Amino acid sequence: MDQMIGVLLIVIFTIPVPVFIVLYFVTKWKQSREISGGDEKMMEDLWRLSLRLEERLESLETILDNEVSDWRKKV
Repeated sequence: MDQMIGVLLIVIFTIPVPVFIVLYFVTKWKQSREISGGDEKMMEDLWRLSLRLEERLESLETILDNEVSDWRKKV
């Protein structure tokens, strides 16, 4: 009887447990590759901020072009 339990434990620990561990970590790996809702919102906020900064830069360049026409040559 003790020998049967030992063999059963060996079979359980050599086949299903390693398969379960591998599947668990594969699932975690796939989940970490996806973008979360918070990350997606942050990326959208950064995109909007970059568009605003680009508009401000264009405005500054326009003002400088009108005020100091040769500013680009000095830079």
